[in-house]
Amino acid sequence: MIYLAAPYSHPDPLKRELRYQLVTDYAAALMRHGHEVFSPITHSHPIACRGGLPAEWYFWKSMNRAILAVCDRVIVLTLDGWKQSTGVHAEILIAQEYGLPVEFVALGAGPEQGEPFGETKP
Repeated sequence: MIYLAAPYSHPDPLKRELRYQLVTDYAAALMRHGHEVFSPITHSHPIACRGGLPAEWYFWKSMNRAILAVCDRVIVLTLDGWKQSTGVHAEILIAQEYGLPVEFVALGAGPEQGEPFGETKP
């Protein structure tokens, strides 16, 4: 299963909503191509919004760590802010701890365009 990481937290709720939409669309594209995908943002964004829960990594980290343990690779969607993202950084470190390959993909690359996913780092 692919773990789809991307930046999420931002003080502007409209920016969080945009990131949610972009990562969810990419997860759907992967799934249309037969991949099993877990997108933590797609899962947690509506729960956080409707449930009044924190959006920050500290709240979701134990669940995301458990899910990473059953994944076989990580794709980092390199949306604006991914290099500064606490969550993305932590997810990459956990993936490396578990020996999972990590691929970096920009929007406009990948299954919808018939291109390779991106750069892989073991």
